[in-house]
Amino acid sequence: MELARETTLTVNGQRVARRIEPRMHLVDFLREELGLTGSHLGCEHGVCGACTVRVNGDIVRGCLMLAVQADGCTVETIEGLTDSKELAPLQKAFHERNALQCGFCTPGMLLAAQDLIRTGKKASREEIRAHISGNYCRCTGYQAIVDAIEEVIHGPR
Repeated sequence: MELARETTLTVNGQRVARRIEPRMHLVDFLREELGLTGSHLGCEHGVCGACTVRVNGDIVRGCLMLAVQADGCTVETIEGLTDSKELAPLQKAFHERNALQCGFCTPGMLLAAQDLIRTGKKASREEIRAHISGNYCRCTGYQAIVDAIEEVIHGPR
């Protein structure tokens, strides 16, 4: 049996110290230990993007990273970003364009889209599609998602 390891990280601006089992994935830690359920568990293989979070400013798959690997890191989840209003224009565009339906992929999709928007690049529709291609959506067909991201990047048409 593996021994739990003391791990300290900052999650959505709050310092968190816990004894964590070495094989617990970051998304499981966030959901089960901290009650932050915005990041979803989909495929558990890093393919669908539902578990997307930011670690030290970079988007990562929470199902592929062990929680103990986040020791000393800053982790941002969708819950922390919405509190800061960082995603507000993107969230509004998703709502207005009906770019979400069941909502399962939405937190990961928003984080991936925000990652592109943060670059300041005036991305084309093809570049937007390429950037979000690691985040699967079974409901929307992506057209409305790309429309919403494009609106935030280029302004309303």
